[in-house]
Amino acid sequence: MTSNPNSGDGSADGAPAPSGGRSGPPPDRPETEAERRRRRAVFLRELTEARELRERVQPRRTKERRLREAMRMRTFRI
Repeated sequence: MTSNPNSGDGSADGAPAPSGGRSGPPPDRPETEAERRRRRAVFLRELTEARELRERVQPRRTKERRLREAMRMRTFRI
């Protein structure tokens, strides 16, 4: 059996895996501020959606997490 550093990650030919269209700007052109803000807005929307889904799927764990976070925040107040 030969040792392959890429074994198991699906990149048998050594080519980079496609990123699903979520790659950064091409290296020859810097990202504009508007593009960065647009990407950030999409990311924050998806993050909020994921948190809402987690709250619906695991309400008890979410409540416990929220209570622990509130307790931590109270701990650092002066």
